[in-house]
Amino acid sequence: MSIEVRHIHKSFGPVHANNDISLKFDDGRIYGILGENGAGKSTLMKILSGFYLPDSGEIFVDGKPVHYTDPQGAIEAGIGMLQQDPLDIGPFTVLENFVYGRPDGALPDWQAAREQLQQLSARFHFDLNPDVTIERLSIGQRQQLEIIRLLALGVRVLILDEPTTGISALQKSVLFGSLKRLAKEDGLTVLFVSHKLEDVLELCDEVAVLRLGRLVGQAKLPVTTDELVAMMFGQELAPPSHEKVAPGDVVLEVRDLTVASHRVTVEGLNLQIRAGEVVGLAGLDGSGQELLMRASVGLLKPLKGRVLINGQDMTGRPFRAFLEAGVGFGAAGRLEEGLVSGLTLTEHFALVDPEQRAWIDWERARAVTEERINHYNIYGRPDSPIETLSGGNQQRVLMALMPSSPHILVLEHPTRGLDVESARWIWEQILARRSEGTAVLFTSADLDEIMTYSDRILVFYAGQVTEVTEPESTTVEELGHLIGGQGIRKEAAA
Repeated sequence: MSIEVRHIHKSFGPVHANNDISLKFDDGRIYGILGENGAGKSTLMKILSGFYLPDSGEIFVDGKPVHYTDPQGAIEAGIGMLQQDPLDIGPFTVLENFVYGRPDGALPDWQAAREQLQQLSARFHFDLNPDVTIERLSIGQRQQLEIIRLLALGVRVLILDEPTTGISALQKSVLFGSLKRLAKEDGLTVLFVSHKLEDVLELCDEVAVLRLGRLVGQAKLPVTTDELVAMMFGQELAPPSHEKVAPGDVVLEVRDLTVASHRVTVEGLNLQIRAGEVVGLAGLDGSGQELLMRASVGLLKPLKGRVLINGQDMTGRPFRAFLEAGVGFGAAGRLEEGLVSGLTLTEHFALVDPEQRAWIDWERARAVTEERINHYNIYGRPDSPIETLSGGNQQRVLMALMPSSPHILVLEHPTRGLDVESARWIWEQILARRSEGTAVLFTSADLDEIMTYSDRILVFYAGQVTEVTEPESTTVEELGHLIGGQGIRKEAAA
């Protein structure tokens, strides 16, 4: 099924998110949609999938104009979209989410649905238990569920918005193989929105590049990374740099720590992180790294052991106590945990302003918001509801909400959904704090990011941990072997 957009315009207040965009996508091909944060990629895809209505312009399917006003109408026209943050329902099981939105309504054939879910999961090598709740799935598994749900609804144009952000290298390999089969064997049209140039070069047949709401280039692959960067930003980017800082006193210490989830247990872990250190955590989803991070900020109570911040025993204390002790935390789930859907940017900054009292000084809150918008290059206004921002700009807001001088930053996927230039800028902000003595503990699905910015790396595999003390002398391949459990050993990280 081919799809075409002609002269699409969409504005949000003074922001012209899509400015006269015309594109055609043929069946059986995978198209990369590239652009920096705020370029208009997600807006265009949401128009195609019925989440937004265009201000003007037309959509054609197989050469015929179509008119729909919501995502259900788009799905009926054969177009479905996987959002950056999957639109699932946390308390529902995998099976209940799988059948949600089907035309058979309140009385689905549960046995047939279960068999279809299991068949699709097996075909794409997805590990999805029909009976667990969404709350127990990783972001990667939630994306997998949404893909097969859309396929079960019969979509012929599959739109994926930043699908490789926050998933493991193995999950990405499985996903790419599945998308290639869907295009080549089943004839689907796949639109792949991404900021990761290497992913686009590996997967896609063609690429379209947006900048500041306009279509600025198209190309058939292969092309070079430098050519894509020049199309996106108008110039080539210098390679990232990372200078080491002499470590200071111990900021975070865990002693004989045991933490567990329903999937994995990390047992007997000892770790010290010093002021000015950047420690990266690598591993497949569910390997235990998120348990350490959440125990380190008071969101998960250890089964055994102690957690100390600047020598103060914080074990069992609530998240707020960790914040007051100088811990900053950035969650992977932006709208689930890090931000509050329905609130404006001003309201978000008012909530975290330490100078605010019971009565909010809205003039001050707006001034602070405008300063943060300018400093963090956020595409939005003080009165913009947070959910109207692109995923990358939501990530910028999350960083802007961090305390200015924390003792330690604990960050889950800090550059999730960001283009290469924006990701480097975020790391400039992180490293600027680090140069002033902030310790940094972070995780990322991007091994290059972990190796570029970490002073040392902890690799997690099935709850076991090994330490890489010299990332600069380690290759991505060697790190990948450790992540896969080859040569990993359980040891105390000093």
